[in-house]
Amino acid sequence: MSEEIVFDCLHAEIVNYCLDDNKENDFSTLEYIGFTTGYRLIERMTRDVSRFKDELETIKFICTDFWTSIYKKQVDNLRTNNLGMYVVQDKAFRFLTRITPGEKQLEHAPKFVAFTCGLVRGALSNLGINSTVTAEVQSIPACKFHIEVSRV
Repeated sequence: MSEEIVFDCLHAEIVNYCLDDNKENDFSTLEYIGFTTGYRLIERMTRDVSRFKDELETIKFICTDFWTSIYKKQVDNLRTNNLGMYVVQDKAFRFLTRITPGEKQLEHAPKFVAFTCGLVRGALSNLGINSTVTAEVQSIPACKFHIEVSRV
């Protein structure tokens, strides 16, 4: 329980630090910190795991084991169009649960999900999947992460 509080406080401070100096809409630093963190975490987590047979199995691993190790719960829903687009839904996203729902707070939601977008993108990158990860927050604390796999 105490490590969860430390993680939440650390995330809040990273958000404050990265968005200091009036860089209100520049989330690239947050996303990059998430990317490098996800890249390193997945390397440790999959050290003793056999190779994934396909892209869908890799995404399922991200939604179950990876998400659970970070947020202490699995995602609520995973959808795909089987053409490289995945939608991961978390109905009570950890970094949004402490925010009071409202229109004004909805404007600030992107800064709390940018780190996780990078986290997922970094993990997938290390597993050999190039992707673009974006987040959509329509109502607090629910969040949808859109993963678009880049086909080269």
